[in-house]
Amino acid sequence: MSHQPVTVSIHRVVSPDRVPEVTAWVQTGVQLANRWDGFLGSGWIRAAEGSSDWYMLYRFADEQRLEAWEGSAERRGWLAEGQGLVEERRTERRTGIEGWFDAPTRTDEPTAAGTEVPPRWKQATGIWLGFFPVNLVFTLLATRFVPGWEDWDLALRVLISTLVLTPVMAYWVLPWVTRRIHGWLHAPRR
Repeated sequence: MSHQPVTVSIHRVVSPDRVPEVTAWVQTGVQLANRWDGFLGSGWIRAAEGSSDWYMLYRFADEQRLEAWEGSAERRGWLAEGQGLVEERRTERRTGIEGWFDAPTRTDEPTAAGTEVPPRWKQATGIWLGFFPVNLVFTLLATRFVPGWEDWDLALRVLISTLVLTPVMAYWVLPWVTRRIHGWLHAPRR
């Protein structure tokens, strides 16, 4: 089990004539979750004015406490109260770096092509395309310009390289790579 925060993303469809009821139901669910150990917050948004597409995000401190909430009698009772109010379309769990690969969506076109998160193998390929050349250049520079680099303790070299490369990857390389391979990342699945 993971000990990192987990975000759950849910797409639900709401009939326009049920908005007041659904709003009250949603607020009840958030109040319940707020009392649950490990709950980090939530939010609901509608795709656009007049849209029947609603999106909810909620986050827990780790997988164990998320599963405890999702398996709780309180949540089951709350979901039962919502039967017939909403239609659930899609649920995703996200940890780690997946957010880099989320395509921006237009609020007036929530079902536009290319808005799905790419498969993990494409995400991994995108990360590798950025990481390999950056790591290679760093290693070549460190070997050439840091006296005795190869003789340093392996753990110290890895610590230094990850301290330097993590922000470089997160702030510059991954955004740059994902912009260039966006079409491939978000190509329709066959």
